Parts: sequence; structure tokens; C-alpha cells
Amino acid sequence: MIERSVAAPWVKGIAELLKSLGLNVNALFQAVDMDIGCLEDTHARYPTEKISRLWEHAVNVSNNPAIGVALPNTSTPACFDVVAYTMMSCTNLLSGLERLVCYLRIVSNTAEVTLEKDLSERGYWLNLNITCHGQPVPRQRYEFSLITVLSFCRWVTRNDLRPMSVELSHPTPSAIHAYIDAFKCPVHFDASQNRMLFSTADLMLPLPTSNPTLAALHDRYAGEYLERLNNTRLSFQIRELIIRRLPSGDPLRGDIAKILCMSERTVQRRLQEEGTSFLQLVDDTR
Repeated sequence: MIERSVAAPWVKGIAELLKSLGLNVNALFQAVDMDIGCLEDTHARYPTEKISRLWEHAVNVSNNPAIGVALPNTSTPACFDVVAYTMMSCTNLLSGLERLVCYLRIVSNTAEVTLEKDLSERGYWLNLNITCHGQPVPRQRYEFSLITVLSFCRWVTRNDLRPMSVELSHPTPSAIHAYIDAFKCPVHFDASQNRMLFSTADLMLPLPTSNPTLAALHDRYAGEYLERLNNTRLSFQIRELIIRRLPSGDPLRGDIAKILCMSERTVQRRLQEEGTSFLQLVDDTR
């Protein structure tokens, strides 16, 4: 079974939102058994189930079901990790969103984004689907993801971008104004999908950061990153971490396990299943 996970930079964006709302992020992470220290490692990943539990716990503690759309007005590329740079160097916003579709697994292999031309040809729907091993996905995960994508689009175009429409699958909430304020467009609930409609004119907006030379470079780097990520063998992932840390001395198994959000015992067991050990990987990599 593929391990469904979310990259630390995206989770760091969630943590920063919760902190901005005055919540105790350390306590929230501890309550759902998430290692907050992994946020500082861009290569660390968190299990998708724990992300859902984090949102559920944050809603309970804050007593704010609309917490997912409480995003600040400004956004940076940080949440999207290396995918942001492939998007920024594109010619226009449509090309940028196509890169998001292509490389989304770098950010999360539990989410899927598609672009679909509107039947009336007004623009394109950006559709979002999140899987969690058959478990219900908190609506806040959808809301945060869509508003974060929109905020990035506003940031990269230097434009107060407004979708033509937003559709959310959950029932109509009591605080509808929070959604209208965030998306700045009509928001419809009880929909069949979670999605946003962008106008063709907005999608054709040239990006101030467009650079064809860098676009090719970023595409190549993102492709290589994705190829490494697609190798699900734990020994491969650990070898990559060892390579980056060897210049500072031999890494400890406990430090590597912490980055992977696993116990040392789990790391040891899984490496044994793959016919190797941590010490053997360190020796071979050196």
C-alpha cells in the first residue's frame, strides 16, 4: 500500500495559520502525536491521517468550524515547496496551475488536482480531491487547500484575483460571510465536488516572474524530485537523508527516524524487511 503523506512545508503553513489565530501549536501537535520538529526539515512528511486529526482537534479547541478559510491576505511560495518555483517561472497562470497538477505529489500524494474546462467556456474549474484511506476528510482540509491555492495565485500574479465561483461539498455553514470574505466570490455548498472556477482572462494573465530558462531548469529539478519521491523503499529515502548529512558527520538512527516521523524500532524493522540495516546504509553511502 502506498504511504499517503503530506510534505512538511505544507504542514508548516497549517501550523502558521493556527499560530496566527492564537492557538497553542505545540499542544495541538502533541495531542495528535505529530512531531513539530519535523516542520523544519523540508524533506520530512506527515501521514495524511494525522493531518485530518490535527484539523479536527484544532476545530474543537478553537470552536471555529470556519478555521480553514481564516488565511491571511498575503501568501508566499513556502507551502508549495519546489512546486512553487515551477509555477512562478511559467508564462501565465494557466501554465502555472498545469504545473501544480503535474507535480502535486511533491506536496501531497493524498490529494489530486485537475483542471477542467467549463461547459459554458467561461474558464476552467480547478477540482480538488483528498483521500485518507477511506476515512472522512475534514472539510477544513479542502477549504484550507483551495484558499491557499487562491492566495498563491493572487501573490504570483500581483493581482487581487477573484474566482467566478467556488463550490464546496459540505452543508451550508452558519458563518457564510467567512467564506465570501476569503474567496471574494459567490460560494455554493452541498456541491458534488470541491472546486474553484477561474476565468479564462485571469488564467491568461502573464506572470511577472516568468522566465523560460528557469522554467526548464525548475521542471527538470521537480521531475527528479518526483522520481526520488516515487521510490517507496525506506532504504532509498534514508540513503538520501544520509547523503545530505554526512558532511557534518555520521547521522544517528534516532535523528533520521525523527525526520521520517517514525520510531527507531519501526525504522529498524522495515530496513530488515528490505534486507539491510541503518549502519549498513551509512557504511555503503560513505
